[in-house]
Amino acid sequence: MIMFYVLVLIFTIFMLWLGTKILDKAGFDKRWVLCLIIPVANIIMIWVFAFSHWPKLKDDIEQGLN
Repeated sequence: MIMFYVLVLIFTIFMLWLGTKILDKAGFDKRWVLCLIIPVANIIMIWVFAFSHWPKLKDDIEQGLN
């Protein structure tokens, strides 16, 4: 049973690390990744980030990189 909790902890840390990478590339503050831990808020925030304007993407378009 302890192996289950160890795997859940490893999976959670991995998902938070991936979230910080995505938020960093999008130009958002990395602290937003903490929303992934809160049930229901995580689903809402994924939708908010998916349909919001990404600051980093706007900078790339203005510079002609995209």
